[in-house]
Amino acid sequence: MRQDGVRAQQREQTRQALLREGRRLFAARGYGEVGLAEIVRGAGVTKGALYHHFAGKAELFRAVLEEVQQEVGARVAAAAEAHADPWGQLAAGCEEFLAASTDPEVQRVMLVDGPSVLGWSEWRAMDEASSARHLAEALTALVEAGVIARQPVAPLAHLLSGAMNEAALWLAGPARPGDLADTRAALARLLAGLRTG
Repeated sequence: MRQDGVRAQQREQTRQALLREGRRLFAARGYGEVGLAEIVRGAGVTKGALYHHFAGKAELFRAVLEEVQQEVGARVAAAAEAHADPWGQLAAGCEEFLAASTDPEVQRVMLVDGPSVLGWSEWRAMDEASSARHLAEALTALVEAGVIARQPVAPLAHLLSGAMNEAALWLAGPARPGDLADTRAALARLLAGLRTG
């Protein structure tokens, strides 16, 4: 039994080494420029070890993307939880998403390569599972509290999510001074337009 625990720990260490190296290389150069041989060499494992954990490069990338999305989600949740009122939570969470998406690693993996490597439908499903559900929950609470006019939440959540994803992609382009501040200000005006009264 003890040896099984050691093996499980070794398997997890190998998996984590592959994720770390894959993430480092995908973020630095992009999915298309990275080969499996380079990943396994950098992780210090064999191709057989990679195939034990992942069906191939695309599945490793998907696991890296999930990890990045979870980290961004945790940042957004922490920013939102720092506020007591639901409106402050929504605004802070949306702002933090934009801030997190300016990280070059997040941009490359989550916003640039994610949709192209996995396809729009799979990428969108992952995005919805990791963050859109939380956005819909926050908007529902605000509608129920009368802070936002009563309306179907699903279209509003998709519109807001799409706007933030598009802004994040725009921010991933050539940087110009003030872009993030201007985008945050535009987001604040957009959100303010949702409030009743």
